[in-house]
Amino acid sequence: MDRRSTAPPGPEESVGVALARLRKQRKLTGAQLGRLVGMSQPKISRLENGVGFPDPADVGRVARALGADESDALRLVELAEQSHNRMTDWRPLPTELAQRQRGIGEWEAEARAFRVFQPAVVVGLLQTSEYARAILGSFQGLISPGFDDAGRSVSEAVSARMRRQEILSDPARSFRFVMTESVLGNRLCPPEDMPAQIHRLREVGRQENVSIGIVPAEAAWSTPPFHGFLLLDDDIVSVDLFNTGLTSRGKADIRVYQQVFDDFEAAAVTEIDPILDKYQEIYLDLARAGLRR
Repeated sequence: MDRRSTAPPGPEESVGVALARLRKQRKLTGAQLGRLVGMSQPKISRLENGVGFPDPADVGRVARALGADESDALRLVELAEQSHNRMTDWRPLPTELAQRQRGIGEWEAEARAFRVFQPAVVVGLLQTSEYARAILGSFQGLISPGFDDAGRSVSEAVSARMRRQEILSDPARSFRFVMTESVLGNRLCPPEDMPAQIHRLREVGRQENVSIGIVPAEAAWSTPPFHGFLLLDDDIVSVDLFNTGLTSRGKADIRVYQQVFDDFEAAAVTEIDPILDKYQEIYLDLARAGLRR
């Protein structure tokens, strides 16, 4: 590749601006560059527009593919590393429910290894539509009380969450889910909807690329299970809040959550059928009692 026409990054250029300039010099679209380096076009766009903090390895790969001299590529990598070191990279997710689901889905489309912990609700990728509607509907009430079109907003978010679940069928991806037993006991949707939710856990748990662990109620915790979180590869961590979520690409943040996940997974059991059987009977009894009333 001819490197002579590639100008070095300017002293005041950000990483994203420099990469965008190099791409335009090569007369490549974002989609063409993505194919060249094995990234999606949205990821290229995020790199160039400074959305979040760029992964230094990604910056180096893109810069070299665009013909940057090795010294210039290393300079951009160093700038990316400095951006991680300057501040903790926690950024809020969109509060609008469907937009938030779509944003997470974009990250998931690029990931190969998924690690998810939930202490209070069934993991989103494992939810039935009825369960998801109950959960997302409650969040809609928190973030937009009295919103006139709340029903449509919730329906769009449920549809987006169900589309995210298509990724589970990809055998090239691995999924490790850990939940507490209290997830099954929390009555967040009508009892008659829970047997189908429990069946879904059994069904997905049989896939070779999926591991579902449940931390029994009597287990001792080495770390308090404060909140749920999602780890995608070694690149991003997202944590749940009541009215939004926060994400980080900071290496120190990711290392902490990797350690926490490993601790929680070690406390979980993967022979989950006995626990599921117990709660299935509980909800079937509640549903039958409701029918008799």
